[in-house]
Amino acid sequence: ETGQTIIAGMGELHLDILVDRLFREFNVEADVGRPQVAYRETIKKAVTGIDGKLKKQSGGSGMYGHVVIDLEPGEPGSGFEFVDKIKGGSVPREFIPAAEKGMRDVLESGVLAGYPLVDIKATLVDGSSHNVDSNEMAFRIAGSMALKAAAERAGIKLLEPIMEVEVVTPEEHMGDVIGDISSRRGKVESMDSRGPARVVNAMTPLAEMFGYVSDLRSRTKGRASYSMQFHSYQEVPTAVAQEIVAKVRGE
Repeated sequence: ETGQTIIAGMGELHLDILVDRLFREFNVEADVGRPQVAYRETIKKAVTGIDGKLKKQSGGSGMYGHVVIDLEPGEPGSGFEFVDKIKGGSVPREFIPAAEKGMRDVLESGVLAGYPLVDIKATLVDGSSHNVDSNEMAFRIAGSMALKAAAERAGIKLLEPIMEVEVVTPEEHMGDVIGDISSRRGKVESMDSRGPARVVNAMTPLAEMFGYVSDLRSRTKGRASYSMQFHSYQEVPTAVAQEIVAKVRGE
């Protein structure tokens, strides 16, 4: 998504070591900043009968493409689903793939803040064409116009990756660990024992976990450890989403 070379590691400490090695062994200086979170966009509700029309007919060869779509939320993790319900040839069969491709063009850059648009179902229900001026490019543009307009009408919400976090800590540091998780918008799911230690399982947004390894060491005098893995995408709270969008737009 970033168009950059990716260096992967087991965690922030591992990446810090790699950055140090890049400098010491290859004399490559890295500008290290806060990692980027892979947010996603999706729609809030279903909308119907949304037009996308390209009409350029002012002498000479023109461009004409027109589609009508319904748009609805898809199942989590479904990505993008396209359904063709054209009847009677209102959109010629040879132009339907182009219309779908135009809709897919919108997915990568999203509508609200430039994040990929996911988990939506678009149904092509109607449209029109011109005997001379219709072509694949016209319908591709019309498809993208329709999907963007439909998504804006449906309303966009941001999704963020939620991580399943496990912290193993001595009993005396339980309070600090739980308090810190709560301050990171985390939700404690369970607490168990593992020998003399206590285990805290929580769901926490990835965006709030940067720098956690250092904070955990500090709070527990280096006696606690943690691991985390991706769990699911969930909606970003409204106030947090507004901050993210404003930052992306430079507001």
